Amino acid sequence: MSEITKEKALEYHKHGKIGIDITKPCETQHELSLAYTPGVAIPCLEIAENEDLSFEYTNRANLVAVISDGTAVLGLGDIGPLASKPVMEGKAVLFKKFANVDAFDIELDVHSIEEIVATCKAIAPTFGGINLEDIKAPKCFEIERILKEELDIPVFHDDQHGTAIITTAGLMNTLDITGKKVDEIKVIVNGAGAAGLSCAKMYKALGVKHIIMCDSKGVISTSRDDLNKYKVEFAVETDAKTLDDVIEGADMFLGLSKAGALTKEMVAKMAPEPIIFALANPVPEILPSEVKEVRDDVIMGTGRSDFPNQTNNVLGFPFIFRGALDVKARKITEGMKMAAAEALAALAKEPVPYYVKAAYHKDDIVYGKDHIIPLPFNKEVLIWVSSAVAKAAFDEGVARVDSYDHDAYKEHLRCLIYGCPADHK
Repeated sequence: MSEITKEKALEYHKHGKIGIDITKPCETQHELSLAYTPGVAIPCLEIAENEDLSFEYTNRANLVAVISDGTAVLGLGDIGPLASKPVMEGKAVLFKKFANVDAFDIELDVHSIEEIVATCKAIAPTFGGINLEDIKAPKCFEIERILKEELDIPVFHDDQHGTAIITTAGLMNTLDITGKKVDEIKVIVNGAGAAGLSCAKMYKALGVKHIIMCDSKGVISTSRDDLNKYKVEFAVETDAKTLDDVIEGADMFLGLSKAGALTKEMVAKMAPEPIIFALANPVPEILPSEVKEVRDDVIMGTGRSDFPNQTNNVLGFPFIFRGALDVKARKITEGMKMAAAEALAALAKEPVPYYVKAAYHKDDIVYGKDHIIPLPFNKEVLIWVSSAVAKAAFDEGVARVDSYDHDAYKEHLRCLIYGCPADHK
């Protein structure tokens, strides 16, 4: 992988990374009349009679808003809406590249819960879905909650749910490989921001009974009086104060904190065959090489592409929205998120396509401790995750479509990737 220099990065981002392309011909007077007046009045009147037809006669069914106020951008913190724009454009690039979903980045120069909610509600008629991004906790929880209740399109805060979905898939396969029982494992979550809290909730939904969370002040316990209402849900009765106090016997460590937070001495105290997701970027809580100095039975993932089991949110949000948009879902439910995690876990067990092996210059990528989640360049993720999400949406009654053919939809997705046979064209 070539070095990312300042010069290369700035040259790549010059004039932005996204644009607009038209999808219908507009070369003749007749086509101009269809595109605008007088032809445009006809779909306008149809939509006025039935607003759901906006998904049929506009680009709404394939358009997502990527919305941020710039208060929690990557590892950069509160850098403001303008400085966040390259990241939000990047998000739009990933939507288009991986799932052919069009996305507009919208950077907001308002910051209160009420203002952000009001703005999102005001622009919602333009979009088929809203992806909230890089809005600091805890206000991001309340913003998403209100918008999910008051809008009839999917609203998804990727900082929370993306990491939760992908690490849940990794946990599922770790349990499969080790034979451990989900209701018997001890999970430590270090970092109680948006992602950490969402991960803990999803692990509980999976069946995990024993979760201990730590934040920058230590163990989240019932003896503390400085917890917000979101952390209180995970407060445990214990005298333990630090991560070192609670790591002994842990079957899983999820790090969403900072480099060096997990030491080799702590790793040595964990249960047999533990899973460590050290997701601080660019330097994880502990490096794989440091873990190997202590023990060789650890299943490990990071947020980096140069180590096995990369936890990359691009495995989630493009395909979740693809499935939700294609059945015109009114929301993204907990069941849809769990379906996405189950699909990722199942796909990791399938043979890895040749082009993925070629991209990583490795011929020995197979399901096991070094491959518990699919790699980002596996095109099959579109088929597996999007179809799982679409089916869950239909089964749960949040889709607008009257019928859903799972096999036909999977074939449609396969055609998007590999092209259709002649008789399908």
